[in-house]
Amino acid sequence: MSDYKPSPVGWVAEQVQRYEASGGTEALTLRNTDYPVIIVTNRGWKSGAVRKTPLMRVADGENYILVGSNGGAPDNPLWVNNLRAEPNVTIQDKTQVYEMRVREVVDPSERARLWAIAVEAFPRYASYLENAGKSGRLIPVFLAEPVKAT
Repeated sequence: MSDYKPSPVGWVAEQVQRYEASGGTEALTLRNTDYPVIIVTNRGWKSGAVRKTPLMRVADGENYILVGSNGGAPDNPLWVNNLRAEPNVTIQDKTQVYEMRVREVVDPSERARLWAIAVEAFPRYASYLENAGKSGRLIPVFLAEPVKAT
């Protein structure tokens, strides 16, 4: 993909490269853990470049829950702005690739339900929420849903 711009974060770029080069059979977990990841491909909201990010694999049926935790930092990860500007993404989950459309979850009851699923999949999210809350940031939650053929 000629307009792909790898992450400036070395381990992120390396993980994406290994994941994709293997066809989804290597680099399937968050570094130094057993937690599975997916690769989310989207467009940069400013640059228009293709961006690829390994995110925790949190599934809700055929949908994926994308959590903008940024490790509980005071700021959102950059990909949050990308999804807000352009909701069409591709998700690679191991060897499968899906065309998806994301929406930010704002309904409190839906958000609570999805957050519980996310914390069950990746328990660190609970402490990330606490840390982000200290700066007044509410961690964004997106739901990626399959694009239905028309």
